[in-house]
Amino acid sequence: MPRGAGRLVLVMGLLALALGAYFLAPRLPLLMQPPTEGYDPARMVLVYATLPRLVMAVLCGAALGASGALLQQALRNPLASPTTLGIDAGARLALGAVTLFYPALFGWGRDVVALAGSGVAAALVFGLSRRQDFSPVALILSGLLVSLYCGALAAALTLVESRYLASLFVWGSGSLSQQSWTPTFDLAIRLAVLVVPIALLARPLSLLDLGEDAARGLGLNVAYLRLGAVALAVLLAAFTASSVGVIGFVGLVAPILVRLAGARSFGRSLAAATAVGALLLLLTDLLVQMAAGLSADFLPTGAVTALLGSPILLWLLPRVTVRLRKEAAAMPAMRSYALAMRRGVLPVFIIGALLIVLTLIALAVERAPNAEWQLLSAADVSHILPFRWPRVLAAVGAGLLLGSAGFLLQRLTGNEMASPEILGVSSGATFAMAVALFVSGVPSLATVTASAALGAALVLGLILFLSRRSGFQPERMLLAGIALSALLDAVIGVLSAAGDPRALQLLSWLTGAGFAAEPMSTLVSLALVALGIIAALCLVRWLDIFQLGAVTAQELGVPLGLARVLLLALVAGTTAVATPLVGPLTFVGFIAPNLVRLLGLRHSGTALLSSALTGAAILVTADWVARTVAFPFQLPTGLVASLVGAPLLLWLLQRRPA
Repeated sequence: MPRGAGRLVLVMGLLALALGAYFLAPRLPLLMQPPTEGYDPARMVLVYATLPRLVMAVLCGAALGASGALLQQALRNPLASPTTLGIDAGARLALGAVTLFYPALFGWGRDVVALAGSGVAAALVFGLSRRQDFSPVALILSGLLVSLYCGALAAALTLVESRYLASLFVWGSGSLSQQSWTPTFDLAIRLAVLVVPIALLARPLSLLDLGEDAARGLGLNVAYLRLGAVALAVLLAAFTASSVGVIGFVGLVAPILVRLAGARSFGRSLAAATAVGALLLLLTDLLVQMAAGLSADFLPTGAVTALLGSPILLWLLPRVTVRLRKEAAAMPAMRSYALAMRRGVLPVFIIGALLIVLTLIALAVERAPNAEWQLLSAADVSHILPFRWPRVLAAVGAGLLLGSAGFLLQRLTGNEMASPEILGVSSGATFAMAVALFVSGVPSLATVTASAALGAALVLGLILFLSRRSGFQPERMLLAGIALSALLDAVIGVLSAAGDPRALQLLSWLTGAGFAAEPMSTLVSLALVALGIIAALCLVRWLDIFQLGAVTAQELGVPLGLARVLLLALVAGTTAVATPLVGPLTFVGFIAPNLVRLLGLRHSGTALLSSALTGAAILVTADWVARTVAFPFQLPTGLVASLVGAPLLLWLLQRRPA
């Protein structure tokens, strides 16, 4: 092991030993004394809860460190990890869904369920990034997108069946709490089985450092090698998730720290990353137990690791971005449409007409008390319509904002995987809404909207601050948004797991089941929609020129830094206005621009309008379905929009580049 990596492991080991000795010193006499015949709760807690928890932390940290090292080496991506590729989120969703709908499947074992969820999530990530030849940034954006989908569905399940899944929400955030040695022994056996195949792959994987062509020249089948490494990484992450839930950022940070400490060969990096991961999670859990005391079982360690890991990722961002750009230099970016910018306005009118029809259906078609479909009668217009039209028009406004925000962000970054959720603006708005909820108790809609705008503005300011030295490069901004999203989501996870009843209200916001729209707030939102669309149309020339490349755009007189800042500010503002209305996880900003792209619209003006109208159509449909499909109950609009978007997403995956 290189000196730098060895010193890192040694320092962390000594620190863990010191903290462990300080933490266990008052409890060790309990082990020295002979067991009593009577009930000895203090000794039982130490033997069957505290010690298994510490060993579990070591095992899980080692597994995640090794998993991250395998993924980063196999994919040649310094940001690859079970968390960033959506593997953990897929396992969590699968475990929650099976707990609620098919508990008999646990007869096959929790590991099988977690592995199935992780495998499906990984397949979706690779399917999403396939269109961009698995470039590093595309893989990370695809992983975050899948993670957000899985997280939204898991939150919705928790909200709908809170009686059964509230504890699962805490566990899913990464709880190392133990009541016996059995789970620890089971995990140790599973991980021991994987040691031999991982050791056998270490040397072949190290040959990837020579380049793919050189590795093939030495007789390696690179595709099968990567498939085997990814499969082992998924197994490690799935075993960990089935045992303790999602532990964030250990699999990402441990290999990066080892590499920065000087490890070069993959075999040594793998060993060091395994040790650093184990020590990192052990240190974190020791700090959690020492700080929380008796409440440590209710404070998810996984969320705390994300709190600690996100600042580390922000600190490492300049170094990581340089390597990402080197890895992606030879890979194709999003297809350039500058040579074929069709202005076709007919699709805009068609989508607009479809939106009007859908809006009228949402206003007039309803379910009767006997659950039969009917049109809104003339007698009920004066009683029902005043409550219905604000909600429908609020959905229209939110869809217009999110559709246009997604289009602007995809054109700005040159990546069709980008969306407002990925930029981190939605997380900032949600975090501010959570603070307003926990501070004021029952905040008004105006308070929530103002808080969301402030949170989005603060996140945008941080992204710009972190990206200023790079000239506001899109890659740097997206990665900064990912790191900030993880940090804010971890804080929200800690708040939600604290046992406060307001956590369910927070979950309802996350799924779009928040406040009912009010007439005045709806009209104000529509006015803001008009301003946002007009401002975006004023910048369409820049968007068209951006497709020619940064160098050409600068030669044509486009102030790149100012243009990027203005476009990002517009994206943040529109997202902040839409988030309190429908929640942060509708994915309209991702789906609408991709659907418009399939229509062949390339000119930024017509494509922007079409994307906005498509987003509005999706949300109006989702809101109407949410009101009627489970009558008399109402589903969260954001959840239904995600479910509507999932089939569209799978369809988009099958499309080949034009």
